[in-house]
Amino acid sequence: MDKMYNKSLKANAANLRKNMTEEERKLWYDFLRGFSVRFYRQKIIGRYIVDFYCAKAKLVIELDGSQHYTREGEESDEIRTRYLKAYGIKILRFSNLDISTNFKGVCQTIFSAVEGCINSD
Repeated sequence: MDKMYNKSLKANAANLRKNMTEEERKLWYDFLRGFSVRFYRQKIIGRYIVDFYCAKAKLVIELDGSQHYTREGEESDEIRTRYLKAYGIKILRFSNLDISTNFKGVCQTIFSAVEGCINSD
């Protein structure tokens, strides 16, 4: 298994933090940035950069744009999910449409997942 931190991805992760999508900005600034448990943006985990990561809950949140709904995108996401699960990390996926049309529900799902992950330890 790869190391948890891949230095070769550092510049790309920094660029992604500077150029977040509209949906990533909304979730970060309107919910995760002030969350009671710390989240990181564009966190490097092994050979991947995840959208948001909470180390205390071992939880990744991914926001999926249209490229994730192609056959290739779904296959790539499945490989990525198996990889992260091998580290004991839980993954929550939301579409960009979820952020736009059901933001409150997304936030409640994240809140419940964090509580569930932390309280299961």
